[in-house]
Amino acid sequence: MQRIETEEQAKQLIQTISKANEKANHNCFAYMLGDTDQIQRESDNGEPSGTAGVPILEVLKKNELHNVIAVVTRYFGGIKLGAGGLIRAYSNATSTTIDTLGIVNLVTKKELFLTIDYNQFDKLKYFLSSNNVPIETVGYTDKIKVTIAVEESGIPKFIQAIKDLLSDQFNYATGLNKVFEVPFSRQERQQEEHE
Repeated sequence: MQRIETEEQAKQLIQTISKANEKANHNCFAYMLGDTDQIQRESDNGEPSGTAGVPILEVLKKNELHNVIAVVTRYFGGIKLGAGGLIRAYSNATSTTIDTLGIVNLVTKKELFLTIDYNQFDKLKYFLSSNNVPIETVGYTDKIKVTIAVEESGIPKFIQAIKDLLSDQFNYATGLNKVFEVPFSRQERQQEEHE
């Protein structure tokens, strides 16, 4: 499983995995690319039609993964699985890998540069930690300069909370928009589906 941006990257990865596993019977894959997953490819790579590539692709779709490829390599172990067994094997391998690696949302946030006095730093760190806002960088000069990132729509409320916290005794400036990977659990996805 790997993030990809182009079909060329997908093809190169499939080729690399196939070369690394030349003795494998099958290197089956599926990938989805594009803002609306307009490019979807899958291959059974010699397995019976529809028993490998399609199940892998369906797991990617079910998990709403984008710009990603999954390659499942199978060495024949002497036991014939049958069509149903192959579908389960390829689906389970893909699902297990996703569970192991985890899913992230790509979230755009705006950089905020906070300039505070040294005696305010512990209070600010506690506030940020309590609100799950990681500190990106800290610079020490005559003041402390803290870089964080916040979703742009929440900046006014966030700045007001810091003003209240620090009695409006700080300075701030906004920076660039950056894309962050935010871990996303199955439980969160299930909650969203039920709302």
